Amino acid sequence: MTTAADIMHPGAQWIPAGETLDRAAQLMARLNVGALPVSDENERLCGIITDRDIVVSCVAKGHDPSVVTCGDLCQGTPRWIDAGADVSDVLDEMESHQIKRLPVIQDKKLVGMISEADLAQNLSEEQIAGFVEKVYARR
Repeated sequence: MTTAADIMHPGAQWIPAGETLDRAAQLMARLNVGALPVSDENERLCGIITDRDIVVSCVAKGHDPSVVTCGDLCQGTPRWIDAGADVSDVLDEMESHQIKRLPVIQDKKLVGMISEADLAQNLSEEQIAGFVEKVYARR
C-alpha cells in the first residue's frame, strides 16, 4: 500500500497565524515553496496561505503585507491527511475539496505536504487524469 508519507514532500514548516504576510513571503522564498500551512498558538493547523493569496487578497487590494497576518487570510476548514493514509484517501480528500496542496500530519505534528507535483511524480496517468478532471472542474 502506498501511503501519504510515501508521496509527500517532507520537511514542511508551519507559519504562525499571527505572522505577517511579508514574513510568509520571505519564508516561501527561502524554502522555495508556494504555500505554507498556518498554525495556531498550539501548533494546530488553522489554514494554508499561498503566494497567490498574498498577491490577490492583500497586495492587489492595496493592503500592507507587513501589517496583514496569515491568520487574516485563512478561511474555511483546513484539510489535512494522516501520514499513514492510503494514496486513494489522499486523492479523495484533494478531489472532493478541489485542493491542490494537502498537509500531512503524524501524531498531531506536521511532517510534510503533498502537492500536484508530488502526485505527478508518484501516481499513474489514470490517477492523475482523474485528479485533474475533478479538481479543475468548475462547480
